[in-house]
Amino acid sequence: MAQRESQDGPEQGHSPAVHESRATLPPEASPRTAGRGESEAQTIPEPGFARDGDSSGPGVQDLSELAGPSEDDGSGQPGAARRAMRSLSLPSPGARRATVIGAGSFGTALAVLLARGGLRATLQTRTAEQADRLQADGENRVYLPGVDLPGQLRIESAAAGVARADYVFLAVPTRGLDEVIGALTRGGLSERAAVVSVAKGLVPPDGHAPTVILAAAFGTHRVACVGGPAHAHEMVRDGAGLVAASADEELARSLAQVFIRAGVVCEQSNDPIGVELAGAAKNAAALAAGATEAIGLNAAGAAAGHIFAEVWRFADAQGGRPESLIGLAGAGDLVATALAPQSRNRRAGELLAAGVPAAEIPERVGQAVEALQSVPLLSRALTRAGIEAPVTGALARLISGELPLQDWVILVRATVPPPARWRRPQPGVWRRGWERLRRFPTRRPPSAR
Repeated sequence: MAQRESQDGPEQGHSPAVHESRATLPPEASPRTAGRGESEAQTIPEPGFARDGDSSGPGVQDLSELAGPSEDDGSGQPGAARRAMRSLSLPSPGARRATVIGAGSFGTALAVLLARGGLRATLQTRTAEQADRLQADGENRVYLPGVDLPGQLRIESAAAGVARADYVFLAVPTRGLDEVIGALTRGGLSERAAVVSVAKGLVPPDGHAPTVILAAAFGTHRVACVGGPAHAHEMVRDGAGLVAASADEELARSLAQVFIRAGVVCEQSNDPIGVELAGAAKNAAALAAGATEAIGLNAAGAAAGHIFAEVWRFADAQGGRPESLIGLAGAGDLVATALAPQSRNRRAGELLAAGVPAAEIPERVGQAVEALQSVPLLSRALTRAGIEAPVTGALARLISGELPLQDWVILVRATVPPPARWRRPQPGVWRRGWERLRRFPTRRPPSAR
């Protein structure tokens, strides 16, 4: 089935299947990369990194299980002119290497940008067959049709591993992140390589942000995330508004510079938790607005606003900052999603309102929907943190089928947010202030001396 393009970020679907473990040492060249891989094998040594997704899916044995979709539309080969142009494009010597794991729409677009930004970029697919197809076609006709893949972009199966990568971008589902981490280790991940999450989801079973899990495995200074409004087709054609967030300033800066060199605005942030929770809030708010829009725009706006406010309080408790939710990664991404006719999460909300069970929605949409998995996780995380979140909790029950749509709408319209925290003066403050003024010494005029 041809897949719908989405504003919602990298695909969270395509559950990995269980396969027997395979060797993951990357070959210097292979028949699949002939004509584009040999030049990489002869470059100077890579400098390395400068500084020292709601129940878990099936087990994963290597990175090829996680690298994204493998569907093929069966279309014909490109012309000889395109192949000739691609074969003439060579990577710049000495550039750092970046590997994108996951060849969905966003993963493909990301790999294109990294290549444009001067990195020696590799796009890893789930299977060798998909890699062969992308290389032969010169584009990802299933997930990113019409976008030419740069000739310097290396394409290979994820079984090749990540031993030579300085940056590894994870454009794969957040569920089963533990298996992703194990696959990276078996794939030869360097101790200096940075790991960057681009998924806008939470990790089951506890609803942690992906960078929390990645930082525990690889260290805070090696982990980053990318957020913000980033429709894949528009991003490679006209640009986007990205946010590169890491606790390590050098890593955030280097990522932002790569995207800026590729022609994409990218903000630097030191708040990865806030950026990731902003993305999760955006998906939940888009789903809620879609489920409520047919009833009334006021109700749809209230639903989205309530969810953002509830996640805001949760992010604050986790050490996130408000500006991450009101900036590009939060409000900016929400507006882009609300306006995008191809938004998976908004469309899923509309289908929920039409009575379609949540289990059937991914097939209707054409790919997995992040919010259907992340909202229940988000609701449980808010409850554990003691955050009052009636709308997020009700949305989780709407997804599970426990709450009828009309009851959901009534709850949204009747929910009153917590009152503001007024700063009241302490008793006697005005009297004490007046006494201080009276005791303040004054200078006498010369005539009175």
